[in-house]
Amino acid sequence: MHTHGKKYTDAAKRLPIGAPQSAHAALELVKQTAYAKFDETVEVSVHLGVDPRHADQLVRGTVVLPAGTGKSVRVLVIAIGDKARDAQAAGADFVGVEYIQKIKEGWMDFDVMIATPDQMGQVGQLGRLLGPRGLMPNPKAGTVTPDVTRAVRDTKAGKIEFRVDKGGNLHAPIGKVSFAVDALQTNFNALMETVVRSKPAAAKGVYIKNVVISSTMGPGITIDITPYRS
Repeated sequence: MHTHGKKYTDAAKRLPIGAPQSAHAALELVKQTAYAKFDETVEVSVHLGVDPRHADQLVRGTVVLPAGTGKSVRVLVIAIGDKARDAQAAGADFVGVEYIQKIKEGWMDFDVMIATPDQMGQVGQLGRLLGPRGLMPNPKAGTVTPDVTRAVRDTKAGKIEFRVDKGGNLHAPIGKVSFAVDALQTNFNALMETVVRSKPAAAKGVYIKNVVISSTMGPGITIDITPYRS
């Protein structure tokens, strides 16, 4: 049986027993109960009333967190000509088709890949390398696009992708424990509004079933889902 460590147990004892918390109260508790020596990520887990086995009930999307993620994101853009120059001007860390060969040779020093549509024929060769790592560009995630300027700027500003797993859950970061509570709540609200808007037409019954917020190492805190009932 899995047992938690003393620090986790002590943190859990500080949580109130009873009704779920408002987002603001929960975020305050997350900050109070974070105990790791590093700046933990604040994570949201949402259990959805969908059946991901059916294609028409998949939930996937992106959202730009207004207060950012607190993480420096290394962006690689596969483009040529004017699009490559646009990507460089927008702040991409790496730009050029030569990185396709570098990836084949084992280079992976980036967090997000963006590609223009005309380059996807070549990028497709990397599917077996990038797919398992979640790095393959995808039009639904906005990482296959002719507008590389916007894609790079959004990614650098705090754009994240979310996707429901086979258990009907999705997980997303909304910042760091060092963020102010108001900044975390702004990001939380942006995420939840996007998830609610992403409800599949085929989904029946209760859509948002459960929401939990936690820090990387800390205990989970259940959120009052009343505002998200439809």
